[in-house]
Amino acid sequence: MALIGYHASHEQFPPSELLKLAVLAEQNGFQAINCSDHFHPWSERQGHSGYSFAWLGAAMQATKIPFGVVCAPGQRNNVAIVAQAAATLAEMFPERFWISLGSGEALNENITGERWMPKVKRNQRLQECADIIRKLFRGKCVNHDGLVNVQDAKLYSLPQIPPLLIGAAVSKKTAGWLAGWADGLITVSKPIEELKEVVDAFRNGGGEGKPMYLKVQLSYDTSEEKALDGAWDQWRNNVLPPEILDDLWTVKQFDVTGEYVKKEDMPKFVNISSDLRRHIAWIESYAALGFERIILHNVNRQQEQFIRDFGALVLPELKNSKSKPGMSE
Repeated sequence: MALIGYHASHEQFPPSELLKLAVLAEQNGFQAINCSDHFHPWSERQGHSGYSFAWLGAAMQATKIPFGVVCAPGQRNNVAIVAQAAATLAEMFPERFWISLGSGEALNENITGERWMPKVKRNQRLQECADIIRKLFRGKCVNHDGLVNVQDAKLYSLPQIPPLLIGAAVSKKTAGWLAGWADGLITVSKPIEELKEVVDAFRNGGGEGKPMYLKVQLSYDTSEEKALDGAWDQWRNNVLPPEILDDLWTVKQFDVTGEYVKKEDMPKFVNISSDLRRHIAWIESYAALGFERIILHNVNRQQEQFIRDFGALVLPELKNSKSKPGMSE
């Protein structure tokens, strides 16, 4: 069975609370933590955006499990500084850190005042950033003049083993494109046939044998109604298509656009249920596609209840699933 992790959402909770939740997740059997890197939340109702790299140092010191972060280098995050931050974490916590690289959203990147590039250019910039980061991880002095610029940059504090550079993709097109240069894939949950297309595109594009991680968007609560209400309140802005989501600039724009998402449409995008058996079945279906790490993001605000209930009843069942007749290896 895949390693099961907990997603720490910087958009939804203050860093101090997320730190306590990360510790609680480890205590309840979660095997990894993934977090987001945002300057703004997706909604005023979420209301937070702690700095992920500062938080990661504290959270990794307080725990023993692996951590990852999804980050967009090249605009808000200078590529050399991203490499420095990742190298520092990997040096302090050997083989416990991975970094996922994506092309970003205007919501976060536009604070620099630079021109927001179209997707094709952002992808080109992302690949340039990955090449630069790898050179810096090898101790090279890097000069680069392109969609990003670096002058005489060299890292002096390096880990013995550099962290994996995981490529972040939502669509099958992006998954196929990044398969050739990324060390692995991270994507988000969706209907199983659509998710299989993303997996196949990654494998066929050059990702065969590379690790695949999945962030599962779910809403669990004590009743179906509470689970649905919590998902709609906190996550309706996030189910917009990437063609819209990537290019909106402000939190207000997200909130206005999100009002057009109907509550009854949320189960198309988020696994919503108070039935833990349904969540187990969903997770097992994802694991059967070959995901090595499955990160669970309970998108509503009931985090402690989610962590304790899944730790007591879901994670043990998933650990035992490989020995059950008919379960996928």
